[in-house]
Amino acid sequence: MEERKAQLLAAAQAAREKAYAPYSHFHVGAAVMLSDGTIVQGCNVENASYGLSVCAERVALWSAVAQGRRDFVGMALVVASGSPCGACRQVMSELCPPDMPVWVQTDDGEVRRYTVAELLPDAFHPHDLGD
Repeated sequence: MEERKAQLLAAAQAAREKAYAPYSHFHVGAAVMLSDGTIVQGCNVENASYGLSVCAERVALWSAVAQGRRDFVGMALVVASGSPCGACRQVMSELCPPDMPVWVQTDDGEVRRYTVAELLPDAFHPHDLGD
């Protein structure tokens, strides 16, 4: 588990360096690991029309899905401060196992560990839509 965490945090840091954040200057990197050890990275990408911006977490997850993968086993974020936004938590709760670890490293060097279920208790899922 420690090796997975270290690999993911390093990949998230590398992804953070690619972030496009000319408006907020808030660079975020994310990395998600798949069951075979493959790591898919994501960074936040802003847009002058702010609503079109996208978070690093969703970029990483959606990139993996675009590659035909959904076998997520871990995720890491590197961010100045904070934790995943509500939209990212919702996407994680639909695509990832509830017990999947998510590590968040902030600029002060602190690393916090969550599970997907801890990030969004009582999440809205497809089965809530009914038939």
